[in-house]
Amino acid sequence: MKRKLLTILIILGACTAAQSQIHELGVTVGATNYIGDIGSTKYINPTDMGYGFQYRWNKSARHSWRVNYTYMPITGNDADSDMPLRQARNLSTENKINELMLGLEFNFFEFDLHNDWFAFTPYVHTGIAGISYKETYFNEYYKQIEKETEYALAIPVTLGLKALINKKLVISAEVGARYAFTDNLDGSNPASPSTNIVAFGNTNSKDWYVFSGINISYTFGKNPCYCAPR
Repeated sequence: MKRKLLTILIILGACTAAQSQIHELGVTVGATNYIGDIGSTKYINPTDMGYGFQYRWNKSARHSWRVNYTYMPITGNDADSDMPLRQARNLSTENKINELMLGLEFNFFEFDLHNDWFAFTPYVHTGIAGISYKETYFNEYYKQIEKETEYALAIPVTLGLKALINKKLVISAEVGARYAFTDNLDGSNPASPSTNIVAFGNTNSKDWYVFSGINISYTFGKNPCYCAPR
């Protein structure tokens, strides 16, 4: 009896170890935009090119853990706004965001990487992100001045669609909005302003930024024990 139990535990352990090795590594390219106190207030309005890298750990056919690094330049121009007050103010801003994100991805359909035929699924993703960006402010001549690097947290909410295009490649397209725990991606509300710098815009609202992109990833790792070897 003990020998049978030991055999069952070894088989279960082998299955778990095999399933834990279903990995993806990929590259991401896309476009960014931000929503704050300067420029357009449209949430999906790609203006600048960004890129990044992605790792997926597929725990099951329905969910996976994700780690992403994404470089996202952002710009805003009051001339692109639909708001007359912003158009009259006519400021412009730019910044560069480096984002490291950890999150959980949920598939609406089962997505088996070891299928021998085409598979696809919509998915949602959320998690926590850490970002770095430049602290900036506007001087009396309405010029944006760059200061030291600052750090903040952000919450991503992502919708996407992915497809298995062969046994080793997965392609996905997604749009992800991030709520940043800072109101100064655009220089409108400096964290440590001098006495002659006045914050402007809605100081009670944090900034958002959006990344719309395509990812191609390479899959590797052992097959789950319920799959036939490839």
